[in-house]
Parts: sequence; structure tokens; C-alpha cells
Amino acid sequence: MSKVSVIGAGNVGATCVNVLSFYQIADEVVMLDVKQGIAEGKALDINQTATLLHFNTRISGCTNDYEKTANSDVVVITSGVPRKPGMTREELVDVNAGIIKSVVENVLKYSPNAILVIVSNPMDTMTYLTYKIAGLPRNRVIGMGGTLDTARFKCYLGKALNANQNEIEGFVIGAHGDTSMIPLVRYAAYKCRPVTDLLDKETLDKVVSDTMLGGATITSLLGTSAWYAPGAAAAFLVEAIIHDEKKIIPCSVYLEGEYGQNDICIGVPVLIGRNGVEEILDYHLNSEEKELFIKSSESLRATNAMLKDLGVI
Repeated sequence: MSKVSVIGAGNVGATCVNVLSFYQIADEVVMLDVKQGIAEGKALDINQTATLLHFNTRISGCTNDYEKTANSDVVVITSGVPRKPGMTREELVDVNAGIIKSVVENVLKYSPNAILVIVSNPMDTMTYLTYKIAGLPRNRVIGMGGTLDTARFKCYLGKALNANQNEIEGFVIGAHGDTSMIPLVRYAAYKCRPVTDLLDKETLDKVVSDTMLGGATITSLLGTSAWYAPGAAAAFLVEAIIHDEKKIIPCSVYLEGEYGQNDICIGVPVLIGRNGVEEILDYHLNSEEKELFIKSSESLRATNAMLKDLGVI
């Protein structure tokens, strides 16, 4: 019997629970929120789709009762304040760091063996914070950002190619930020043909730009952060863990010399299975990509430094 808990019953958390339930990724899914009745109400609403959508997942919601999350195999943390139009993810450090610290401590009290999937923004910094305070091996602390960024990259490539995005290969590495993520165009392909052979530089540059601003674009349209794709991306990552799928997925993980970086959580291609991060893969970046990765890391370190200023690590 597999159990997944999702902390935060906002748009992203509830979407994640919905996807986990519909695809029967786990036998039991628990949703927790600090606001009275929110998790219970959304869990009940999703439960009432079971006979319509033909799934058997057991779903429950609770208000701030972490004991209900006990013995979870995976815990997805979506808690925190979403960004608003004009805000960067980095501007959320001050308010979200305290929330994440409290959540992680409560989660591990009842599920000390869980793998933690971090969704809260700024995602890389919150993943770094989680790693620093949790005392877990690095394979059990995973930031979701690259999973979502890669889905957006494939979406925009599909549009540019007028092709099925499910037949496109591609990765996005680096920090999960509007100016610091790195879509790896050189490695992207459609039906084994490099996209550099299929699209001109101007079109590819636009795909890269659209990918990097994917979240900001939606925020400007909706007035709040995206939720369908982030929630589905978190569920996609959970599925790879619960079902031991051995998928290669870009995720934010703690580096110890890989890609020339230490003491940082940042997006790189990793092999995901039952043990969480089972291998960090070296994609042999060229000189231009290495330079971009260094800049992305430096930008992220500046954001991470705010954690020390706040006294949370």
C-alpha cells in the first residue's frame, strides 16, 4: 500500500491530488492545509468524481493535523504564498521560508522515511532550505522545477513544430527562474531529429524565451501563479518514485561537485526511482551551456544567501 501526502490545498496542491487520484498513482492520498475546511472540502469534491472517472484511490483532507500524514512514502510540499503579477519567485523567500521550515519539521515527525518533493517558490531555494534543515540524504529531497520547465519547453517546441509534444525530447536545467533556467536546445529532438535541423535560430530563440517566461506569462494572464501544469508536474514526479519508473527527469537536487557546483540545489538531469534521486547524470555541457549554468548558479546563491540573513539556516 502506497501513501502520498500533499501539504497545501491551494490550486497547485489540489491539482496534484486530483491527478494522483485519477491515475491511481498511490493507494492513499492525504491533503493537508492550515485553513479550516479547505482540504476536507476539496478532498470530498475529488472523491465525488470517483464513480465518474473510475478510480479507487482513497482520498482524505485535514486541517493542520500532521498525524493524518503519518507513514507517507512521498510528501509533496506546495505550501506558501503564490506570486502575483510583477513579482519574481525570489521575492517570496521572506514569507515562504518560515512556512516551509515549519512544514518540513511537522512532516518528518510523522513520516521520517518519506521522500520530500518541493514545489513551493522560490523552488530551488526552498529545496536547499529543506535539505539543510531536514537532515535527510540528498536523494530524498527533490525540487520539482525542472520537471515543469521541461514540460513547458516541450509544449512550445510542439507549437513551433506543429507536432505532438509527447514525441519531443528535451530538457531544461539550471535554476527555476524567469532569467536563469536553461532550455538545452542542443539536446532537443523530434522523432530522433535534432530541432536545430527543423527550426531556424529565430524560432528557437523564441521557444527558449517563451519557456523561460512560461510561468510569468500565465501569472500576468490569471493574476496568480499557474496550477494545472505545476500540479501535474508534481504528480508526474511522484509517479516516477512510487512506481520505480527509472525516468530521467530534470530536478533540483543538492550537488556535491556535479556540474562543477557544491552546496547548492539546482536543476540537473537525474534518474528518479523508488529511492528518489538514484543517479545524477552528466550531460557534458559545451562551453556556452557551462557559462549559462555558472551564471544560473551564481544568481541562485544570491537568493540562498537570504536564508542566512533570515536566520532560518
